[in-house]
Amino acid sequence: MGLWIGVGALSSPEWGPAAEVLHRALEAEGVAWREPAGPVGAGEAFSAGFPYSYLSGLRRVYVLHRVGEPVTAARGVDPERYQEERELVDDETVVFDSHLLCHSDCAGYYLPVDFEDEDPLFLPEDSGVPGGGMVGSTAGLLAELQGFAAAIGIRLAADGSLDPAEEARLAALPEDDPFEAEVFTWHRLYLACRASLATGRAIVFG
Repeated sequence: MGLWIGVGALSSPEWGPAAEVLHRALEAEGVAWREPAGPVGAGEAFSAGFPYSYLSGLRRVYVLHRVGEPVTAARGVDPERYQEERELVDDETVVFDSHLLCHSDCAGYYLPVDFEDEDPLFLPEDSGVPGGGMVGSTAGLLAELQGFAAAIGIRLAADGSLDPAEEARLAALPEDDPFEAEVFTWHRLYLACRASLATGRAIVFG
């Protein structure tokens, strides 16, 4: 079992009650965004999945890069060293300023909204919003992904995008590449961010 992420799901009837809970909670915090009504256009929806451990691994390399430590793949790391790095991730998470770190592993949303202080939004736990009320910004997440892409071997264009050749390379990355799990997860989150920003719709974790 793993994590599913999607863009466009919140517009579907089955997600209607969850969308209204989110909209009400956001309105109470002065955030005016609402998921666009109506079906998602052809080619606009996005859906992907990966193991929960892949997300943890991506957070690990992000933190190593963030604190200036050498960035290594999780594959083959000494267990004791890996545990120390996981504690480092925990330390950086409680700074409460990262959209990648301050989010549930299995539920919640990223919204195509620039929050006032640029940090993740922490809604009251009794708001009913899944993921403990932690809501990320799609733009904030994308900026973080772009910021450490080179550390795991991803080559971005000058504007922070992936050119077609690099897109194809990432899609065909062999399983024996040391950073295969981290790159796989990075790429799916990157594509979800691009779809969210292009359509004005939320990234849903489920």
